[in-house]
Amino acid sequence: MRNGSNALAWRNSASPSYGGIFDIPAKEQRIVALEARMADPGFWERPDVAREVIEEARRLKSWVEPWQRYAAKASELLELAQLLLEEEDEALTAEWEREVENLEKAVQALELRTMMRGADDHRDAILTIHPGAGGTESQDWAQMLMRMYARWAEHHGYEVEVLDLIPGEEAGIKSATLEVRGRYAYGYLKAEKGVHRLVRISPFDAQARRHTSFASVFVYPLVDEDVQVEINDEDLRVDTFRASGAGGQHVNKTSSAVRITHLPTGIVVSCQQERSQHKNRAISMKMLRAALYQRALEEREKERQKLEATKTEIAWGNQIRSYVFQPYTMVTDHRTELKVTDLQRVMDGEIDPFIEAYLKRFGAAAAA
Repeated sequence: MRNGSNALAWRNSASPSYGGIFDIPAKEQRIVALEARMADPGFWERPDVAREVIEEARRLKSWVEPWQRYAAKASELLELAQLLLEEEDEALTAEWEREVENLEKAVQALELRTMMRGADDHRDAILTIHPGAGGTESQDWAQMLMRMYARWAEHHGYEVEVLDLIPGEEAGIKSATLEVRGRYAYGYLKAEKGVHRLVRISPFDAQARRHTSFASVFVYPLVDEDVQVEINDEDLRVDTFRASGAGGQHVNKTSSAVRITHLPTGIVVSCQQERSQHKNRAISMKMLRAALYQRALEEREKERQKLEATKTEIAWGNQIRSYVFQPYTMVTDHRTELKVTDLQRVMDGEIDPFIEAYLKRFGAAAAA
C-alpha cells in the first residue's frame, strides 16, 4: 500500500482522544450538565432561561456530534489501512485515499468554525449590495455579485430570500438585499463586507474598452424576536411609493413599496418585493432591526470605526478584493493577498478560500 505509512501518522492527528482546539471532553461534560437541567420537572418555570439552556446544548452538540462521527470514521479508516498494509488492493486503496481526503476536509471545516466565536456568528445574515458610480456597468457588476453569493449559499445548503431588489434601467441592479438562512451564515459572510472591484472589457461599451467598476457589500446578523432592539415609532419616517417594474401590465398601480428611515441614525431600508404594503413594511422592519442591532454592537464594543471603514467611497483604493477579467484572469483579496486564477469558479460561488483565508488571518478580530 503506497500510503500505508502515512495512514498511521494521519490517524494520530484524527484520534478521538486528540480533541485539540475543539475541546470535545469539556463540551461533552457541559452537555451532560445541561441535559440534567432539562430533565428537571421545573425546567420550564422560567421559559427565557430554558430557551437559553436548550440553545447552548444545541450549539455544543453541533460541535460534539460531527466530531464523534469523524472520530468513528477515522477509526474505521485506520482499520482498513492496517488491512491494506497486509494485503494490497489498488481499487480499495484508491477508495481509502478518497475517504481520507473527505474526512480531512470535514475536520478542517470544523476547525474553521473555531474561528467564529462571535456572539452572532451562528446567526442568519442579511446581505446588501450597492453599485458604485458608473451607471449600467457598475449595476451589472452588482448583479454579478448577487448571483455569486446566491450560488455560494446554494453550495452550502443555505436558503436565500430576496428581501428587496431594485433593477437597473438597462441592466443590472441598483440595489439588492438578501436574507441568507443557515447556521453560521453571518460568521462566514462577514468576511465579504467591503468594496469589490471589477476590471473587464465592458459589454456595454461599443468601443470594447476596459472598464473598472465597484460595488459595496454590507453584511448584518439577522436577529430574532428574543433579541431586544428598541425602535420608537416617533423615530421612524415611513414613506410609501409605487414599486418599480418592467412596465406594461407589470407596473404596480398602488403604493405598496415601503421605505423606512430611522431618523436618529439615518439608516434607510426599503422593500418592494411583496404586493402587500403590510408585508413590505414587516420585511423593512426586519431589515431595520438587523441594522440597528449591528450598530448597537459596534457602539458597545467601541468598534464603530470598523463599520465606518467599510462605508468609504465605493471607488479606487478602498476595495477589499479585485476581480480581473482582462487582460488576464485573477481574483485578489487585498487583505490576505490570496490570489485565485480560476475566476469563473469564483463567480460561480466558490469563494470559500477567501473566507477561510480571512478568518485564519484575522482570527478573534474577525469574530467580533
